[in-house]
Amino acid sequence: MNTTTLLSQTTYPGSVVTAGESTYSLLCADDGAKRLAVAGPAAGFDGERQGDLLFCPLTPANAAALRAVLPWLQARPLGLQTSAGCGDRLGLATPGHIRAIRKAKGVAPILAQQSIRENARTGRTPQEVMDDAMWGVFQEGWRDGFGADADHLKTTDDADVTAAAGYTFFTIDPGDHVDDSAHTASPAELAKKFDALPWSALDSSPDQQRALYLAAPFDLEDRQLVFDEVTLMRAAGKYARAVAHAARMYRHLDGILDRPWELEVSVDETATPTSHVEHLYIASELRRLGVRWVSLAPRYVGSFEKGVDYIGDLDALQADLAGHAAIARAFGPYKLSLHSGSDKFSVYPIAVAETRRVVHLKTAGTSYLEALRAIAQVDPALFRAIYALAFERYDEDRRTYHVSAQPARAPQPGSLSDDQLPAVLDQFDAREMLHVTFGSALARYGSDIKATLRANEEAHYAAIEAHFDRHLAAFAEGK
Repeated sequence: MNTTTLLSQTTYPGSVVTAGESTYSLLCADDGAKRLAVAGPAAGFDGERQGDLLFCPLTPANAAALRAVLPWLQARPLGLQTSAGCGDRLGLATPGHIRAIRKAKGVAPILAQQSIRENARTGRTPQEVMDDAMWGVFQEGWRDGFGADADHLKTTDDADVTAAAGYTFFTIDPGDHVDDSAHTASPAELAKKFDALPWSALDSSPDQQRALYLAAPFDLEDRQLVFDEVTLMRAAGKYARAVAHAARMYRHLDGILDRPWELEVSVDETATPTSHVEHLYIASELRRLGVRWVSLAPRYVGSFEKGVDYIGDLDALQADLAGHAAIARAFGPYKLSLHSGSDKFSVYPIAVAETRRVVHLKTAGTSYLEALRAIAQVDPALFRAIYALAFERYDEDRRTYHVSAQPARAPQPGSLSDDQLPAVLDQFDAREMLHVTFGSALARYGSDIKATLRANEEAHYAAIEAHFDRHLAAFAEGK
């Protein structure tokens, strides 16, 4: 680390900034504790004064005060720019993310990203996620803007708490309102589902839907999509309630936010793929209901499992992405979003080409896994304990994830020497096991994990940076 000594602490050079009559910098003590130092007038900040400096703990109040002084620390919308979401379950990875982003020309970062489900498992609040990312931005001196993703929102209460914390990108997850049974239902069953839809909430009727979708084919660039009675009823039966829920959430957010913001709609966490006609139906209905969105995540063909590369036929995925991208250009333009997008290295060049770089990559648990790689390097005993816990907890913790790891295929803890531990993160089954058991690991070893990473932060940042260099290479301009 390039640092200079200040009152027996070290300061991060990228954080030193003068605004008005005051100078602000981030300091780090020998024990890894960080404080904000303010030289000069310090109105609005709370801390302990020592001579000419006010030393401030990294509290939400001090984070808010610093954002007010340095506007580039405030999250903002990113629009249609190629973007990457960098989820951080520990609140320590942002400097590593930024170091990779600096090298990826044309890629805009979302640096605060966590779902309400992950908040519960990590014991963090949306405000803590936002503030942790902001302190990382300040530490690295990143001034080119970043977004903040309130991920997989399901309720208006979730929307309220994330809006209050300053998030700018709201991912609506209407998956609970998707009827996957419509995917294989008979025409008679579909007719019953179609008639029973909440037509008032949809501001429509069966006859109006037939007039809109059955009148003529939809011409999209080099392809044509055609609805018949069955495909219309199947698309509506499967997704109409999800569309109504997304519209309700959009109107709620629009009513409570008085600043720029943007919406993503996600239907990726469903049991069946989103066909092209179903995507067209979703987009058409959202637009008809007045919803404006910047990104949409369909459920693509194949398997996007957590923390590992794509499982499936890449030619089939390319054809699938091509159709979805044509719809996104026709009904937007808006970005296609790759959820569970981390480590899908075989997919990235295809997605970039088919979307013409109008794409959003969403990652989450992969940063936690690379933190474990750093721990394996610097504290083998702690890593062994976390890895053993993964075997203990996998069958239970996997229930809310779509994964296919088998513990019997993973390297057995007792068979590994210390220098073999980092490579555990490269083995498919072990990687998925460690991914889905993160909540259990944090509950048992969270304090040790964070203390180890703080004490070895350059090793941590290096692991994150190297991993995200691989992720972002295909998305950067000129690639």
